[in-house]
Amino acid sequence: MNAPLLFDLAGRRVAVCGHGGMVGSAIVRRLATERCEIVTAGRDTVDFTREGPTEAWAASAKPDAIFLAAARVGGIHANSRYPADFIADNIAIELNVMRAALANGVKKLVFLGSSCIYPKLAPQPMTEDMLLTGPLEPTNEWYAIAKISGIKLALAYRRQYSADFISLMPTNLYGIGDNYHPEDSHVPAALIRRFHEAKIAGKPSVEVWGSGRVRRELMSADDLADACVFAMKHYSGDDFINVGTGQDITIRDFAELVAEVVGYKGELKFDTSRPDGAPRKLLDVGKLTSLGWKAKIPLLQGLATAYADFVSGGGRRRD
Repeated sequence: MNAPLLFDLAGRRVAVCGHGGMVGSAIVRRLATERCEIVTAGRDTVDFTREGPTEAWAASAKPDAIFLAAARVGGIHANSRYPADFIADNIAIELNVMRAALANGVKKLVFLGSSCIYPKLAPQPMTEDMLLTGPLEPTNEWYAIAKISGIKLALAYRRQYSADFISLMPTNLYGIGDNYHPEDSHVPAALIRRFHEAKIAGKPSVEVWGSGRVRRELMSADDLADACVFAMKHYSGDDFINVGTGQDITIRDFAELVAEVVGYKGELKFDTSRPDGAPRKLLDVGKLTSLGWKAKIPLLQGLATAYADFVSGGGRRRD
């Protein structure tokens, strides 16, 4: 049974910040089934890293609710190469959007964090109370610190101004509209592109970063979008909530699954000189489950959808 309806989206103006990205576009698709007016703003319209334009956008758009999915994102390589951009841009986006939301009477805001906020060696599965209980994974600490700041900022606005700002912590994601940049993408998108190009070129083997032994939980962005809308409607509280499938898989097994979906028949070679990151990242999703929400899209089905999108020219490549 679902938690009671606390915030009805019907008849509301609902803004999706970051609607051009994988998560934001998934939220827009999900909102199409709600009786609300969807408000978006591209990067050519407003730069959320700048206070003035963000304030002007909020005053003009007058949203009743905001999904804050805008962020600078990327994999291990991107985090290591652009540490200042990852921490500064993400903190600026969070601060500017939340401050503008408060100033312009936004009634509810959902902020999206990341499972990298948890300590590198946190006990598994990770419960929400493990935040700030140990050192972060060094390969993505800049992004993690920015996301922790966003959680605390949303909580501070709740405490000081009684603003209905809530935070969700998604697990590792994949899906339609992902970033397929050869160096800056996350594992699912990187493997989809690598295996596809190897299949087309007839390469006998493909290199996969790391040992393949670490475990990751992976969820479709469309499942996350459904959870975001569910939380917007049914949750209001100080505590942030994990969003995931509650299941994980080794990177080796995941890579083999991606190769199967793509149709690549060659050998997988694991480069152990590349960093693995945290040994395991599995979220405890008990809080969200108790409210009445569970992930629905099986991994194989979700990857097939993502690959079809890639083949059709979807997503971002920035070769």
